[in-house]
This record gives sequence, C-alpha cells and structure tokens, in this order.
Amino acid sequence: MAKADIDFEKELWDAANELRGAVSENNYKNYILPLVFLKHLSERYDIVHDELKGLLKDTGSAYYTTDREEIKYILDDPDEYRSRNTLKIPKTASWQYLKDNAGQDDIKVKVDDAFEVIQDLLTEHNPQLGNLLPRIFVRSELSPKQTGGIINLLSHPKFSEKENPESDILGRIYEYYIGRFAMAEGSGAGQFFTPGSIVRLLVQILEPYKGRIFDPACGSGGMFVQSLRFISEHGGNKSDISIYGQEMTAQTLRLCLMNLMLRDLSFDIKMGNSLLDDKFPTLKADYVIANPPFNVSNWHPEDLPDGDPRLFGPKEEFTTDGSANYMWMQTFWHHLSDTGTAGIVMANGAMTSNTKGERNVRQHMVDKSMVDAIVRLPDKLFLTTGIPACLFILSKNRDGKDGTHRERNNEILFIDASKMGTMASRKLRVFTDDDISKIAETYHAWRTTGNNYSDIDGFSKAASIAEVQKQDYKLTPGIYVGTEAEEDDGILFEDKMETLKTQLLAQFEKGDDLKKRIIDNFDLL
Repeated sequence: MAKADIDFEKELWDAANELRGAVSENNYKNYILPLVFLKHLSERYDIVHDELKGLLKDTGSAYYTTDREEIKYILDDPDEYRSRNTLKIPKTASWQYLKDNAGQDDIKVKVDDAFEVIQDLLTEHNPQLGNLLPRIFVRSELSPKQTGGIINLLSHPKFSEKENPESDILGRIYEYYIGRFAMAEGSGAGQFFTPGSIVRLLVQILEPYKGRIFDPACGSGGMFVQSLRFISEHGGNKSDISIYGQEMTAQTLRLCLMNLMLRDLSFDIKMGNSLLDDKFPTLKADYVIANPPFNVSNWHPEDLPDGDPRLFGPKEEFTTDGSANYMWMQTFWHHLSDTGTAGIVMANGAMTSNTKGERNVRQHMVDKSMVDAIVRLPDKLFLTTGIPACLFILSKNRDGKDGTHRERNNEILFIDASKMGTMASRKLRVFTDDDISKIAETYHAWRTTGNNYSDIDGFSKAASIAEVQKQDYKLTPGIYVGTEAEEDDGILFEDKMETLKTQLLAQFEKGDDLKKRIIDNFDLL
C-alpha cells in the first residue's frame, strides 16, 4: 500500500518554532530547504567517497591499488565524483562540519560560507544552477542558537536521502510549509504542491518511458521526480528522457532545480508566466504532465497576441478572464507532439463550466476528438486546498496510427474514482498502489490494440462523442458510468455548511415567529 510519504510533521513544526519571530512564516521554507539540499549533497558525497574507498581496496576492481599517493589522488579527484552525479564537498561545507559547529557563535557565517562554496561548485557544474544557495543566514534576524537548533533538527534520519531514497523529501517539506502557512503565503487556493499519489497515478497512466516531458507549471518538480522513479522501476533508462519546465515563482524554481540536480536528469527549466510568456514556443513534447493552478481569475487574456498559435479560435471566444483553466488546456495541446499525450490535474468545475470562453474550448475539444479520458478524483487528496479535482487526459494518438494504441476517435473513457483512496490521516486521503493500478490498467486496457476492456457499472464507461454531445458537453464521469450525476460547484464543504447553518437558523427564527402568531390567533378565538 502507498504511504502518505514520510511523516515528519512534528520535526517540521519544531523547525518552524525555531524560526518563529525571526523569519516571516511565508519564508520558513526558504531557510529550511537550502539546508536540506546541502545535507543531501553532503550525504551523496559521503556515499561516493565510501564507494571509492571500497573499490580501491577491492582486488577485483580496476581501481585497486596500495599506492598511498594514488589513493589520495583518486579520493580527491572532482571528476570521480562528477561522473557519479556528485560534487566533491570540502570539509567546511559538509553537513557533519555544520552539525559539529551548531553550538558556535559564528554558525550563521559558517552556513553562509558553506552555501557559497557549494554554489560555486554548482554553477561550474551547470550554469542553470546559479543562485540556488544565496547567503541568507548572516543577514537574517535568526540567532546563532536558532540556526544551530535547525541544523540539529534537520540531522534527524527522516530528512536523510540515504535513509529515504525514493521519497521527494524536498517536495514534502515544501508542501508542509505552504500548507501550514498558506494564509501568510497569500497564495490562492490553486497554488499547491501535487500529492505523491496523484503524481504516481498520472505517471502510471502516461507511462513516460522515453522522449520529451514538459510541465509548464512545474512547481517543485514532483512530476519529473515521479517520472524518473517510474522509469527506474520499469527497467528504463533515464538518459532516454529530457525534461522541460516553466515556473513563475523564483523560490519554487530554485526548489525544482535542486530536485533535478540531485537526480542527474537532462533538463531545461525556465522562469516565466506560461500563459502570457511561453518560454518554449516551438517545443513539441511526447508527454505533458501538469498540475496548473486552479481557477486563476484576472490573468489578463487581453494581453495575449491576436492569433496566438495556442488558441483554438479568436481569443474573445476562446478565453475568459474569470478562469485560466481552459487557456492551460490550449497551452498543453499546443505543446504535444503528433503522437503526444497530456495528463492534467484540473478543478472539477472545468468538466461542466458554461462561461463562454470555457464552454467554447471544451466543446471544441470534444468535437475535434482531443479528450481521451476523464478521471474524477475523491476529496481530501490535497493538504492545501479543498477544491474537488479531476484528471483530463488529452491525446494526439487517438487515430491508432502509432502502432501501439487502437483507433478510438469516437470515444471518451470516463472513470469515476471518487469513492477510492484510503484516509492516511484525518485530513489526508491517499491512493493505494492497488487504486493506482486499477485506474491506470482500466485506461490502458481501453486504449490498447487487442482491446480487452469492458465497462464497469459505477466505475468506468467508454462513451461515444455523440453521447457527450447529447449531454450538453458535460464531462462529469457520474453522468456516464451509471452513478448519480453530481453537479460539483467547487464550493468547499465548510463554506456550504456555514451557509446552510445560517439559512437554518433564519428558518428557525421564522418558525418561532410563525408559532407565536398561531398561538396568538388561538387566543383571539
């Protein structure tokens, strides 16, 4: 069964308490994450250093030698570390050195000096990695004691990549802090880290074995991390994929670059607003995997150039300032190769929205056979938002000409997974490995040549385009799979309850007033 990743909430809360008063809440992650990154680089150096030592002592190894000079030369050779996707970390920039000096009055200087040393190594390694570790501790309001306290807390094995090699530790820490302090962050409900089990599901559905993977809203890079994990689990080669991404927030972009650097992937990540400033105008990707911010309003579609190549028609007809959801859809479609497939996390409202700019795009997508599948997700999958979500799978290989998949131009697969998942805590639901397999295998069975798919009442239905057109282009799976169709308005349960409570209290008051009038009328008889 899939876990809700590492449970280190207590340790992260303790780290937040160390920062409190000296650092604003929305900046906590910007002090914690660089330290964890340094820790991971330091651990990786230690692992490779020990590995080289073992090879030098192994009589069956090409490295074997008893020559002390040669041993020292090999252990000190930066190229030996680079070839293993590691940097040779000097002692004064190592995690052990910072830990040993955590109680010193000048620990803030030592941290910033370590950052500077490693930053020079990173920039030399890859110019895209510039400014990942700026000197931030000396100029902060943190005391030496607070800084040392954070270092000691982050020395816990839970934060060790060596102890937890398959976990996206940086992503989980990021999720925790933006979830805990979302109000201080001032971010909209749509700005959030994508939970591991949703990313795993998307990756299992798309199966990105080789080719170009693009995420125009790449955040902390979780989609890329899980794609790499999928490839390694299925015996693929990570050198067969290249990663492209765009992110509009500098701090989040840093985190993504940290994540990718740790995993030795070929990548090109640029900063900018993907909707209004597409940094990859000519890129055609084999896979687009994305969780764009939901329901973003006032995104200024008027600033799009007339004839923007991404748009399906005139921008007055195919965009709306009320929500960017369908501009994202047009962007994803534009960036697909001739046989590419996109998997997108989207707000439920997109399945039925009737505002002109959104309805026109959805109708166009259905009529032109762009939509491959829709998966409705259960609630409580996200720590940081209660907006109900679904997956849109868009594909350019629906004609069956790629040799692997059958022709399915006239169908859309609907999957209702709204009752699936297991509560990992009171607030958080996760998909188990079995849940992920059931959904992904249903999709694969449906689209593959030699089709062995059949509808499952209440769960999945291959509906014809004509059926969807008859349902006024609504894409809610419940309409098609045989469960009661729920119109989800995207209003949070808590908000609905508050409204209902207000209405009920008002009705109670009216009832009391009515009862009093009836009694008064009896008295008059």
